Amino acid sequence: MTAVTGLPTGLRTRLGVAPADLAPVLTGSRPGPTPVARVEPAEDPATLAAYRRLRIRVFVEEQGMFAGDDRDEHDDDPRTLVLVARDPDGTVLGGVRLGPAGPGADLGWWIGGRLVVDPAARGGTGIGPALVRAACAWAETSGVLRFEATVQARNETLFRRLGWQAVRPVRVAARPHVLMRWPIGRVAALAEATKRSLGTLLAGMAPGGPGFVGDDGAPVPGTDVVAACDAVIPSMVERDPWWAGWCAVLVNLNDLAAMGAAPVGLLNAVGARDASFAARILAGLRAGAGAYGVPVLGGHTQLGVPAALSATALGRTADPVPGGGGRPGHRVRVTADLGGRWRPGYHGRQWDSTTGRDRAQLRAMQSLVATARPAAAKDVSMAGIAGTLGMLAEASGVGAVLDVAHVPRPEGAAMGDWLTCFPGFGMVTADRAGSPVPVAGPTAGADCGELVAGRGVRLRWPDGELTEAIPTDVTGLGPAAATASGTAGITGLGTA
Repeated sequence: MTAVTGLPTGLRTRLGVAPADLAPVLTGSRPGPTPVARVEPAEDPATLAAYRRLRIRVFVEEQGMFAGDDRDEHDDDPRTLVLVARDPDGTVLGGVRLGPAGPGADLGWWIGGRLVVDPAARGGTGIGPALVRAACAWAETSGVLRFEATVQARNETLFRRLGWQAVRPVRVAARPHVLMRWPIGRVAALAEATKRSLGTLLAGMAPGGPGFVGDDGAPVPGTDVVAACDAVIPSMVERDPWWAGWCAVLVNLNDLAAMGAAPVGLLNAVGARDASFAARILAGLRAGAGAYGVPVLGGHTQLGVPAALSATALGRTADPVPGGGGRPGHRVRVTADLGGRWRPGYHGRQWDSTTGRDRAQLRAMQSLVATARPAAAKDVSMAGIAGTLGMLAEASGVGAVLDVAHVPRPEGAAMGDWLTCFPGFGMVTADRAGSPVPVAGPTAGADCGELVAGRGVRLRWPDGELTEAIPTDVTGLGPAAATASGTAGITGLGTA
C-alpha cells in the first residue's frame, strides 16, 4: 500500500477523510500493513535531484526517448509541482510533475507528465497509480478545470482504468503517445447540487409571468413592480450571522438589478435562538440596507428557534430584462467587481467585494443592467459564473461557450474557484454582436463567448479546445419561451 502525505488541507476536506485515510482513497487499496511507500511533495533540492536522476535512468538510459537529458521548459517553471513516492527510509521510488500548461496567467489548465517509477519498485506496489491519483487530486484542489497528460501508448489502459479519457493520438520524442484528460466535474457537480431539482420541485407553479421562467425576480402582474425573495443557508446564518444579514440584502438587490429594476425597499424574516443572536443578524442586514440606501420596510422576527433568515426585495421597472432573452449568436459578457477578497472562512466559495464599497459605487453597479439593456441578464448565483451562464442559456433555449481566458478574474483567484464561487457582484449578460460590454462603477467586464445551438455550457481554451462544463440544462425548468408563464426567485444564497 502507498500512503499519501503532505497534501493540501482543502483536499482532505473535499475527500471527507482524515490524513491517515488518504492512502486507500487515492490508491483504491484497503487498509493493511505498514505502507511500503508514501507520496508527498518534493520540497527540497535533494529530493528534486533524486527525481530527475530517476527520470534520466528511465527515459534516457532505459527507454532511449531522449539524448542525455529529458528536461524541458516545465522543469524551469517555478509553478511546476513534483510529487514523489518514498520508501520508509526516504528513498525516492517514483515521481510525477504537474503544473500550468504554458507561460502566462494560470487559467486552470494544467498538464501532468514525467511519471516515473524505479524499475526495482515496479509490479504490485501501486506506486504509479498512487502518483497519478495524487496528481489528479492536487490539481482539482488547486482550482484546475482542465488536466491532461501525454501518456505512452502502452500505458493508455492503465490510465483508462484510473478514470482518464483518451482525447487523441500524439507523438512525443518520435514515440506514439495518447493525449489523455482527467474528467473534472466541479462545475457540473455544483450546478447539480444547487439547481437541478428546481424543475421537479416547481412543476405546476408559474409565479413569474409570461417569458420569465427561471428569472431572478418576479414581475407583479398589472404593475411595474418586481419582487425578489431569497433565503440564506441556515448553516451560514449560524456560522456568520452578520455576513448572512449583509448577504440577505446583497443577493436580493442583485436579483432586482439583473432585471433592470431600481430597489424600493426590503422585507425580512429572522429566526434566532435568542435576542442576542437575532441582533447580530439584524446588524448585518441593517448595515447592508444602509450601505445601499434601501429602506427596510418591515418583516418578522421569531426567537427560540433554529437560525433562519430570508428577505424580499421590491423594485420598479416598466420593462424588466429577462434571463431568457438570449439567442444563438448573441455574445456572452461577464461583468464583476474584482475588488475585495475571499470572505474569511469561505475561501474559494464567497468573494467579498461589496463591504468595501461606498454607496455611490454600490448603486452604480446596481444600475448596470438598467443602463445597458442587454437581451438577457442574470446575476451570478451560488451556481457560479459557469452555472449561471447555464441557467441563462437554458432559459433562452440554447447552449453556451465560455472563453476561459477572457473572464474577468481577481488576481490570485484560481479559475476553478472563480467560476464556481459567489462573487459578490457579478452579472452574466447576452446581447447582439457589436453591442457595448456592460460596465458600471468599479466593475470590470469582457466579451467572454457566445450562445450557440444546443444545450449546456462548454469551456473554450486558448488552444481552441472545448471541454464540457455542464452537459445539459441546469434547472430542468426549460426555455422561457416554451411555457406560458415562468418561475421566479430561484437564485442566490438560499438555494444551495
